[in-house]
Amino acid sequence: MATLPTIANEIERKAADPLFDYATRLGDDALILGQRLGEWCGHAPALEVDLSLANMALDMIGQATLFLGLAGAIEGQGRDADKLAFHRDVLDFINCLMVEQPNGDFAQTIARQWLFSTYQVAFYDALSRSADPRFAEIAAKAVKEVRYHVELSADWVIRLGDGTEESRQRMIDGLDWHWRFVDELFVIDQVDEAMIASGVGVDKAALRPAFDAAIAGVLTEAGLPQPVMPRAVTGGRNGHHSEHLGPLLALMQHLPRSYPDATW
Repeated sequence: MATLPTIANEIERKAADPLFDYATRLGDDALILGQRLGEWCGHAPALEVDLSLANMALDMIGQATLFLGLAGAIEGQGRDADKLAFHRDVLDFINCLMVEQPNGDFAQTIARQWLFSTYQVAFYDALSRSADPRFAEIAAKAVKEVRYHVELSADWVIRLGDGTEESRQRMIDGLDWHWRFVDELFVIDQVDEAMIASGVGVDKAALRPAFDAAIAGVLTEAGLPQPVMPRAVTGGRNGHHSEHLGPLLALMQHLPRSYPDATW
């Protein structure tokens, strides 16, 4: 598979403080994926699965709260996690594109969760050794949650891939949908470079071999083919999103936008 450690010609999103952007990226990733997983509540194929997806959604929202709260503290402009979550426009979000993709069927949701969680567990493990104790503490807590997410989603990839012809095809289709967004997870841009240089951030490119090996191992056990890497789709880190993020935010932000002075 191709590796994209740097995309030099991509338009960089200017950040007032790379540290703020770094925390916001991590918070946005978790927030948007948590919202997507929450959409399954009451709709999953079985009660046990419904509870599992809801619990993962809560884990992601918890991570989002911590990282966005940290971003607000770094910014120092009076915005807390709620303000950053509910009072920014779509172009101000800097999550990766994979997490905003629609749920599709159960296999498509599992494909997204497995790919992102496999990346996330490696990332958080590295971030837990950050020179900034605030990032390290959040990551050390989150990596324990994400290890369970990897275990659960990988188990479903194997069960669906090694199940019926229909479940196998649905799993293949789900992976095909999300595969084009994998490279973006490992892109190194100016914000990453600044964080790596300071000892705060993670060299994501260095995580790619272990990620590829973990993915290949599960695919082999599931009897699934290795997807062909299509042309990479990037842009989420610079606020260039798919058509799917706007409707998600419209629903998620409806009450705070409608009643901006309300307290809960």
